[in-house]
Amino acid sequence: MRDQDEVRRLSTKVIRIVAANPGLRADADDACQTAWLEFLRRPPILRDSTRLAGWLTTVARRHALRAAEKRSRATFGDDAQLETHKRAESPEKEALAGELAAALWRAVEQFPERHRRMMLLLAHCPELRHDQLAAELGIAKSSVSKIRKRCLTALRKRLESEGFSYP
Repeated sequence: MRDQDEVRRLSTKVIRIVAANPGLRADADDACQTAWLEFLRRPPILRDSTRLAGWLTTVARRHALRAAEKRSRATFGDDAQLETHKRAESPEKEALAGELAAALWRAVEQFPERHRRMMLLLAHCPELRHDQLAAELGIAKSSVSKIRKRCLTALRKRLESEGFSYP
C-alpha cells in the first residue's frame, strides 16, 4: 500500500511538472506512464533514491516533447484533396442506412431462387450487361428487364410494409 501511494504521489508530481508546459499538456499522462515503464524495464542507477522524481520527470518530459514534435510534423492535405473525400454521415443516418440494408436483405432472402440471384447480381456486379445477366441466370435476354422490374417492385412493397419509404 505504501508503494502504491508513493507511485501515485510521484506520478501526480511528474504529470503536473510536464503539463506546466502548455504544449505538452496533451501528452503528460502518456509520457508519465512511459517513464514508469522505462523505469521498470531498466531501472536507472540512482545514488540517491530522492532523485527518482527528477529522473521520471526528465524522461517523461522527453517523451512528451517527442510526441508533440511528431504531432507537429503531421502533414495536412490541401483543400482540393479534402473535397474529394466523402463526408461522413451522421450517426443517425448511418444507423438508419444499416437498418434499411438489413431489412432489404431479409426481404431478398424471401424471394424465389432466381429472383434472389438476380438481386445479388445487381447489387454485387452492377457492371453486368443484360446478356451477361441472362447467361448467369439461365433466362432469355428479353426477360431480364421484366424480372428486374418485378423484383424491385416486390422489394419496394416489402420494405414499405416494414415502414421504410423511398423518396
